[in-house]
Amino acid sequence: MLCGRTPQRIAFCKTTYTIRSSLQTGRALLGSRRMSNKVTEALSKLDLMVQSASTSPSQGQARSVAAQASATDKVRCVRHELVDLFSEAIQKAFPGLGSAEPALVSACNQPKYGDYQCNNAMSLFGRLKGTDDAQKNPRAVADAIVANLPPSEIIKETSLAGPGFINIRVNPSWLAARTSAMLASNEGIASWAPEGYEHKKVIVDFSSPNVAKEMHVGHLRSTIIGDTISKTLEFCGADVLRLNHIGDWGTQFGMLIQYISEKRPEGLNASTNEDVADLQVLYRAAKQRFDEEDDFKVRSREAVTALQSGKPEYVEAWQRICDASRREFEKIYKRLGVTIQERGESFYNPLLNGVVDDLMDRGIAEVSDGATCVFVDGHKIPLIVKKSDGGFGYASTDMAAIKHRISEEKADWIIYVTDAGQSQHFDMVFAAAKKAGYIPTDRDIRIDHVPFGLVLGEDGKKFRSRSGDVVRLVELLDEAKERCTSTIKERRPDITDEELDAASSAMGYGAVKYADLKGHRTTNYRFSFDEMLSLQGNTAVYLLYAHARIASIIRKSGIDPEDLVTKGAKIVLEHETEVALALHIARFPEAIEATLDELTPNRITDYLYDLSGVFNQFYNECQVVGSDAEDSRLLLCHAAAVVMRKCLSLLGITVLYRI
Repeated sequence: MLCGRTPQRIAFCKTTYTIRSSLQTGRALLGSRRMSNKVTEALSKLDLMVQSASTSPSQGQARSVAAQASATDKVRCVRHELVDLFSEAIQKAFPGLGSAEPALVSACNQPKYGDYQCNNAMSLFGRLKGTDDAQKNPRAVADAIVANLPPSEIIKETSLAGPGFINIRVNPSWLAARTSAMLASNEGIASWAPEGYEHKKVIVDFSSPNVAKEMHVGHLRSTIIGDTISKTLEFCGADVLRLNHIGDWGTQFGMLIQYISEKRPEGLNASTNEDVADLQVLYRAAKQRFDEEDDFKVRSREAVTALQSGKPEYVEAWQRICDASRREFEKIYKRLGVTIQERGESFYNPLLNGVVDDLMDRGIAEVSDGATCVFVDGHKIPLIVKKSDGGFGYASTDMAAIKHRISEEKADWIIYVTDAGQSQHFDMVFAAAKKAGYIPTDRDIRIDHVPFGLVLGEDGKKFRSRSGDVVRLVELLDEAKERCTSTIKERRPDITDEELDAASSAMGYGAVKYADLKGHRTTNYRFSFDEMLSLQGNTAVYLLYAHARIASIIRKSGIDPEDLVTKGAKIVLEHETEVALALHIARFPEAIEATLDELTPNRITDYLYDLSGVFNQFYNECQVVGSDAEDSRLLLCHAAAVVMRKCLSLLGITVLYRI
């Protein structure tokens, strides 16, 4: 035992484990939100205090030189390591191929046969026909690949299945060393972040509510998906600019401003913040008059012209409306823990005429039926960049935005997170931008539209309130928190009000987020409080309890895992469930890589849920506290908790250590 079990020591280890874990969460926030240097310095001092207090003078030696040296190196994922080995083997076995044959390695679908599988034999057999390297069948091709594998500590054994599938079993001692090294690394789990994203300038356009309207459940998906994609990119070292393309310009503002001006006899000059105190009431009242009164409609359009021409009292009224909306949006973002920079439609308004003139001057756009249009291949309808009445629409703004983001922001990758109903629109915008040369050919730029499906009610229809209105997001979050408050009180009657508020917020908001993210984003999902707040199954509540359980195991031991790491303790894998857990932990980078390749956050939720299941199997089979392998198994528990916390953090879910 490397940590004595006096009552004082047990209490201290319980405290330091929670503090250190909180510090890791703080650092994750530092990386994504660029908090101030003062906060960074404070966290560093707190970390040093914890380390100093938890290490006696005789134990004060630093981590090994090898561990510190490895901390600066990014670790490649297991699959990539295997791809390199098998690609080399293929080249050695069949030098006459001419062009390199990349190895096709993936996780094995049936773990009883192997951990990974190489599936090149069938395709290679066809390529080799008629050459000097030709083999009699695909299985012989597989034999040749295995025979030419370079020496490696990664592979324990291989076996052939079917016509030539190569099953690969990873060496448990290599898995143990890799996991131990991650815990010893100064970068921790960040050392496992996939490579290739460092310093890339990525713009993620998400959330995008409309001014003067409350955020509703439809905005939830864009906000949560966009936030998770942003967090994952930031974790991998990308320079992410989170943009909120709010609807803060257009004809609706003429309607609102005109309504406000006629509400008071003195007109706009007498209007105050009280006129925009309840934007929902304002919008509905103005919309009703706009739909029912032709004269009001005409005056509203004149008000738009006055606003666009910069008439001071109209601009002031518009700003007052925007400020009122902004305050409400910020309340929601704060509750969800989302940071985002506002850059609405009005930002691009001064650029619109210049973009249209440029498109016309270069023959990219043409006038059709009075409107200025860009015709793109594959679409029967054109992209209208200027209406026949001289007005601008979404296409105008999006063309100006994509040009600005590439030429001015120097983006390497632009991601738009909106509902699937806008897929055709963005296909046309991207095609038009390419035709116009806004997307340069002299450097690689990736542009993605990330569509998502609808939120449905329990009846399978579009999610609405009992009155038939769109469900307000604030009401949805309130109910989730209230339900969790009741559940937590039943389980912990002695919980303090402060703890209860923090736990119910984390659990309630986390449950809403996780339910949205756990399915593939393109599918519609059924919103059910009962399902998302269940303690059983694939829910945030279940996973938060799973993490709290691991934290409880470590606290119960009276040992701080960081002390074990500092002393050089290592993970040793002997039981099959230990090996299975270490393998799943080591696959974390693959889940992150798949998330960014496909822009599908459910890759993280799937991985996280499977991790909790694999951990449960391990814990049911292997005694941790008080066992002969206690130190090793505590480190394995700690590694699982570290990975679990990172997954929850990327999903925007606050971790709980005690529920």
